[in-house]
Amino acid sequence: MTPADHSDDFFARHLAATPVIGIFRGHDPATTVELCRHAWDFGVGLVEIPVQSAAALPSLAAAAEAARAHGRHVGAGTVTTTERLRTVRDVGAAFTVAPGLHPDVVEASADAGLPHLPGVATATDIANALALGHTWLKAFPAQQLGADWITAHLAPFPDVHFVATGGISAHNAAAFLAAGCAAVAVGSALADPTTLPLLREAVSPVH
Repeated sequence: MTPADHSDDFFARHLAATPVIGIFRGHDPATTVELCRHAWDFGVGLVEIPVQSAAALPSLAAAAEAARAHGRHVGAGTVTTTERLRTVRDVGAAFTVAPGLHPDVVEASADAGLPHLPGVATATDIANALALGHTWLKAFPAQQLGADWITAHLAPFPDVHFVATGGISAHNAAAFLAAGCAAVAVGSALADPTTLPLLREAVSPVH
């Protein structure tokens, strides 16, 4: 199995039961762990902690430690350089996510044994990601791209599995899943008890 195959298999397995990645950005470590527990209680197997700067590393480390105790996986988002990749690996990230397609990060993640979810926003991005062996791709920014973008690009790229990310909520998750997304990435919807039933309804048809 190639590193890209390993990466695709990781996301396929962990998003099969509940097609949701939790994203929790900009919170202190204690709050981040609490939000992760809300996500795990919902059935989410993968949580992403974006790391735009070193200030987010304590939250990533705390979430990763809590995840190991719960048999879950926490990864690092916004991994756009190989230096950041090495840093998040060292603090315990189980996978990496990027807003775009960065071949050097793809290679470094593979070398580190970390599944990677690269971001795409154009047909060229998708073609280049496929050339690197990745079929699980982050469609970003999903709200701006729109659900129709997903359907349109699945026609020439039927083997791709999109994870809609960016502006996804309990109110529009169903539309992206219906358009053909394999999963969605959400944040506040997992922490708001008033929207959890709507989110559950949105993802249930995928089971």
